[in-house]
Amino acid sequence: MGSSIDLIFKIAGVGILVAVLNSILKTAGKEEQGHIVTLAGLVIVFMWVIELLAKLFDQVKTVFRLF
Repeated sequence: MGSSIDLIFKIAGVGILVAVLNSILKTAGKEEQGHIVTLAGLVIVFMWVIELLAKLFDQVKTVFRLF
């Protein structure tokens, strides 16, 4: 249970960091780099979520003794 709360805080932290960096880059006139930062943040969060889903599927396999 504690790790899921940690994951939520990590995702929120990445979201805040990406939003701040994106607004800084947008005001500096570098919107392309802002898009890249947003995309990188999205990829990081998706990797965390995919890892969590892989753990879930492994637990489902062990509970139902599949494979």
